[in-house]
Amino acid sequence: IKFANSLKLRMAMRICYVDKGKSEIMVKEAIDTSNGKLGVMTENSDNAFMPATINPFYMVCYSYNGGETKISADLSSYMNGYQDPRREIYGVTSTFDESENITNGFHGLRVGNEYPIKTGQCYSNVKVEVSSPIMWMNAAEVMFLRAEAALRGWDTEKTPKAYYEAGIRLSFEQLGAKNVEDYLVSTNTPESYKDPLGTYSFSGTPSTISVQWKDGNFEESLERIITQKWIANFPNGMESWTEYRRTGYPKLMPMAANASGGIVNDAEGARRMPYPTDEYRENRESVEAAVATLTQESKTKRGDTMATHVWWDCK
Repeated sequence: IKFANSLKLRMAMRICYVDKGKSEIMVKEAIDTSNGKLGVMTENSDNAFMPATINPFYMVCYSYNGGETKISADLSSYMNGYQDPRREIYGVTSTFDESENITNGFHGLRVGNEYPIKTGQCYSNVKVEVSSPIMWMNAAEVMFLRAEAALRGWDTEKTPKAYYEAGIRLSFEQLGAKNVEDYLVSTNTPESYKDPLGTYSFSGTPSTISVQWKDGNFEESLERIITQKWIANFPNGMESWTEYRRTGYPKLMPMAANASGGIVNDAEGARRMPYPTDEYRENRESVEAAVATLTQESKTKRGDTMATHVWWDCK
């Protein structure tokens, strides 16, 4: 029941830019603990994990072609800048040839670009075992959802700061990371990304947001909440991509190589997945009717392409 209510809270916040009134109502229904109601997940014992015989992250990180998925440069930029203790839990040290004047560490690979497979395999891999359970939703995410709801005035049980810090504490506790209190008052900011091979370095930093909470500016507070939710949700990339599209946070580096032929904006990145070829072949009438709704005159509707925004992506 707590998991169901937590999913409802996630859904409620998903539509906050579509229907503010309905979003607020759903938030209050999800967190309600009156008259014996259980409300949402509040501690790590509530976390929703799915047992796995073969963890799919292990398969793409270690099995397919010797490993096709790595830590992203965006994540390493934020976590290295923050000196985040969770780095050694999330990823393994890179494996570059140190005779080439490269110091191995937590080095992410720039998203959306092509690397020779043997070169790409040198970047930091995800730390996961073949039978590691799959995190479906954790209490840390719920606290960040409540922090945003509190920021909007819809959850008044605690302050945005209290929920935000609770989310970070729960993430550290879940992972067994240390020094959370030092982390909470850190004024460090993301570091500039220097590609160990120099191919896809990024001038400047994706953001100047720090960990330490500050009251006052709504968008700055929202960026801080979503950035820490993004880190705590690892490796749930689908939810993180969703929150990035919904809110615009965390701020990410633009693509260094755009293979879309100008369809996808460098700064926005992909907003949806196109319908697969099989769907056009086996369900053409329905697909074409759906695609017709994606081609109306609008900045955010660009047909059946990765550039079209889905309905809740309307901030």
